[in-house]
Amino acid sequence: MPPKAAKSKEAPAERPILGRFSSHLKIGIVGLPNVGKSTLFNTLTKLSIPAENFPFCTIEPNEARVNIPDERFEWLCQLFKPKSEVAAFLEIHDIAGLVRGAHEGQGLGNSFLSHIRAVDGIFHVLRAFEDPDIIHVDDTVDPVRDLEVISAELRLKEGSGCFALLEEEV
Repeated sequence: MPPKAAKSKEAPAERPILGRFSSHLKIGIVGLPNVGKSTLFNTLTKLSIPAENFPFCTIEPNEARVNIPDERFEWLCQLFKPKSEVAAFLEIHDIAGLVRGAHEGQGLGNSFLSHIRAVDGIFHVLRAFEDPDIIHVDDTVDPVRDLEVISAELRLKEGSGCFALLEEEV
């Protein structure tokens, strides 16, 4: 009888829990149309993409990189003097507005939901301000309803491999 092979004592390599291993993070700004996603994108990136008062002003996602200044990174570079210095950055995607029924293809639904697959996390923007000059897709401002619409659409699309949405009770 041949000797038994020794069991490997090496632990399996751990995989990242969320996203991909990298020095940067991709986030997508999501929400209903006309809630301020493009305005937030412009503020964070110091760009001037159109932020108009009509649904689906953004069709293809706008993308930008934002450097993340970190004194600790600079200190480490001065201390160890590496051959190259690659600071972390945040990649921000301004994704088109999502509407009720997007998981069935309503609005820009399928396109919208495929753009979410490309990001590591989402930043959800809700409208909580009244302004009769700014159109709301449901004609009334109700942030709780809007949150439920977006959450439901993301959960319904999850069945086709979109991503798992983790919710926290507020």
